[in-house]
Amino acid sequence: MTIEIDGSMGEGGGQILRVSTALSAILGKPIRIRNIRVKRSPPGLRPQHKTAVEALTRMSNASVEGLQVSSTSLTFAPKALEGGQFVFDTGTAGSVSLVLQSLIPVMAFTQTKSRVEVRGGTNNPFAPAVDYIEEVLLPAVSCMGLNVSIHLVKRGFYPRGGGVVVAEVDPINKLQPITLTEFKGVKDISGLSYSSRLPCHIVERMARSARRKLAAAAYTNVEMRLECLQPKDEKCAVNSGTGILLYAKLRPRGVLGSDSLGERGRPAEKVGYDAASALITQLATRSPVDKFLGDQLIMYMALASGTSTIRVSELTLHTTTCMAVSTLVAGSRFTVVGSLGKPATITCDGQDRTDKRSLKEMSP
Repeated sequence: MTIEIDGSMGEGGGQILRVSTALSAILGKPIRIRNIRVKRSPPGLRPQHKTAVEALTRMSNASVEGLQVSSTSLTFAPKALEGGQFVFDTGTAGSVSLVLQSLIPVMAFTQTKSRVEVRGGTNNPFAPAVDYIEEVLLPAVSCMGLNVSIHLVKRGFYPRGGGVVVAEVDPINKLQPITLTEFKGVKDISGLSYSSRLPCHIVERMARSARRKLAAAAYTNVEMRLECLQPKDEKCAVNSGTGILLYAKLRPRGVLGSDSLGERGRPAEKVGYDAASALITQLATRSPVDKFLGDQLIMYMALASGTSTIRVSELTLHTTTCMAVSTLVAGSRFTVVGSLGKPATITCDGQDRTDKRSLKEMSP
């Protein structure tokens, strides 16, 4: 039986497509999505969404209908998962990180180790930076028994993209549940202030401003890396761009992150200040999971073989939408204590048997 999904529910964005197709590929359940991104302008699939679904199609040997840019409906029917080496290109500055959000969970359940190279934008507005994926998401999923490595080959900024990221995932039999609810203080705070094709004083000013703001909030143990790439550097983007990532390692475990992108006319000091302010605000909630990581962990919680519980600094519409999609496709049960825009505790009863040896049994 094909599962019907309304792509306009909740936040109504591309996340619904990414989560539903990834879960479909892993669990072997065919889906049909309508009203894809109808709340966005322009509506329908964009190049990065098309790339993500094309990747999942190849990895799960799926049959697919409606896979064109601007399409607002799509049918996805997976067969067997397949590992291997793949190269996927958004053809634009489309977010590499958003493509990886779909691919990493699927790569975990293939029969053999998988390696993917994804090309596009590595540091985009309205998407997690690839540095955030590496420093915040991956430590969290490693607690669930998942070993993922990410290598940034080349940065890519809007409008030309051209970034390259390589991800490798060791296959697992099942995903362990996660518990991230305790906050007993901050071990240390780290940061990366980066730029391509710009004067190096910009990354220095972003870092200095972030340090100053953090110090004013009594966070003085801050280690900041500076990356000022020029055309001679292999990692340098094809067009100019800049930004900063901050992340706090917590006791007993967990990482909170915050990032900010530079743009023309926006002072470097403002970029660093905003990233630090956002991190301080989330730390004040005494929650070990930031609002962006919260929605990214939902799919992993739905696939885990047991009960997971996380405490998020803010319950977002993205997170509740991801829960709704995971319930539809994976049959997971979520309980939330808290309300939108506030800190919340999320509990999920995941799969009883997310074991790749029994995936065929889970198919309808």
